[in-house]
Amino acid sequence: MRTGFIAATVAAWMGIVAGSVLSAEPIVDGVVLGVHGGFGPNREEIKPEEEKQFRAVFEQALRAGRDAMSKPDGTSLDGVEAAIRVMEDSPLFNAGRGAVFTRDGKNEMDASIMEGKSLRAGSVAGVTIIKNPISAARVVMERTPHVLFVGRGAELVATREGLDIVDPSYFWTERRWKQLQDRLLEEQKKSGKTSEADSQRKLRRAEWGTVGAVARDKNGNLAAGTSTGGTSFKMSGRVGDSPIIGAGTYADNEGGAVSATGHGEYFIRYAVAHDIVVRAKYRGTALPQAADEVIVGRLKPAGGEGGVIVLSPKGQFSSSSNTDGMYRACISTDGKIRVVLDRE
Repeated sequence: MRTGFIAATVAAWMGIVAGSVLSAEPIVDGVVLGVHGGFGPNREEIKPEEEKQFRAVFEQALRAGRDAMSKPDGTSLDGVEAAIRVMEDSPLFNAGRGAVFTRDGKNEMDASIMEGKSLRAGSVAGVTIIKNPISAARVVMERTPHVLFVGRGAELVATREGLDIVDPSYFWTERRWKQLQDRLLEEQKKSGKTSEADSQRKLRRAEWGTVGAVARDKNGNLAAGTSTGGTSFKMSGRVGDSPIIGAGTYADNEGGAVSATGHGEYFIRYAVAHDIVVRAKYRGTALPQAADEVIVGRLKPAGGEGGVIVLSPKGQFSSSSNTDGMYRACISTDGKIRVVLDRE
C-alpha cells in the first residue's frame, strides 16, 4: 500500500511538472486585462488570413476593455464586460454571434461575471435572444437580488433592463451549422474504431471557442467573466460550466481571477475555478502553479480536457491547459499587447 501511495504521489508530481511545461507560457507582469478565445485549430492548421482575424479581434477586445477601465470611474468589471462583448460580436468564437447549435438546431448561450472585492456574481444560462449574454449576467448581478437566471426568465430580465434583444436568426452562422452537420454524420456511424473516437474528440475540441476575460483595475480589484454557446450537438437545456460560479468563472481579490474553457461537466464536478483560487488564497500557492495543479494534476487524469487563464492580485497573467491550441492574449499597463495562438 505504501509503495502504491508513493508511486501515485510521484506520478501526480510529475504530472504537475509536465503541466507547467505544457502551459509553458512566461508569466506576464503588470497585466490589467487578459482574454481567451477557447480552443481552436493547432497553430500549423491556422490559415494566415484566419490568424490575422483572430489577432485583430483579440486586440480590439483588449483595447475596448482597457479603454473602459481607463475612464475615471472605470472598473475591472467594465473591462471584462467590454472585452467579452467584442468577442461575442465576432463569429470566430463559440459565444454570442458565433455560438454553436444544439442537436435541435438552436443556439443556447450561457455567461457569467464576478468581481473579487465583495464576491458579487451574476449568470445567465440557456438564453436565445440576448445579443450579449455577458451584459445580461452583469445585469443579474447588479440589478437583481439573485445570481443565476435561466432561459425565458433571463431573457425577461434583459428585456426589462433595456439590453439588446435580437431574433434567434442573428446567431446562425454557416460555419457552426456545418459543424452540427458533421457531428450528426459522426453520430450516424456505427464503427467503434479508435479513429472514430479520435475524430469525435477533434470535433469536440474544435467547438470549444468559449471566450473569457480576467481584469485588475487601478484600485486592485479583480474581475472575471466567461461566455459560451456550449458544446455543439448538446441536448437542449444542457448547461455547462461557463455560467456556474466556481466552475468556469471565479474572482477573489485575495486569491486571483479565473476564466475557463473546456469539457464543462468536468469543470463543474471539480469546481475548477474556485479550486485554483483557494489554493492560492489559503495555501499561498503561486496562482500559475495552482492552475497547473488543478488543470494538469487533477483534471487531466480524470479525463477532463480544457484550460484556464488566471490573473493574480499583483497583476501576473498566465494560463494552463492540458491540451493543444488554447488562444489567449493580454494587455499590460503600458499598453503592450501579447497574443498567443497555441504555444508560439
